[in-house]
Amino acid sequence: MLDDDALAERIEQDFENAGLDARRLAMLHYAIKLTETPAQMQRSDVHDLRTAGFTDSDILELCEVVAYYAYANRIADGLGITLEHE
Repeated sequence: MLDDDALAERIEQDFENAGLDARRLAMLHYAIKLTETPAQMQRSDVHDLRTAGFTDSDILELCEVVAYYAYANRIADGLGITLEHE
């Protein structure tokens, strides 16, 4: 959990300019691309994460988390389930 409310707000408003380090920015860019345009993912996206310091295990876990949330949201949308705001 993020214990810095001001940082959380900056991330929510504009993560690119929130003061995040290069590693976290690489992670967020990957997650956004996988979420919004999964068919456009390339090996270079994984390479960028490795360059930012992620291990192959880290990358697999990141991919699994992003994919799981996409899956869960589509199931909820497909069934007309309203999720709690939290």
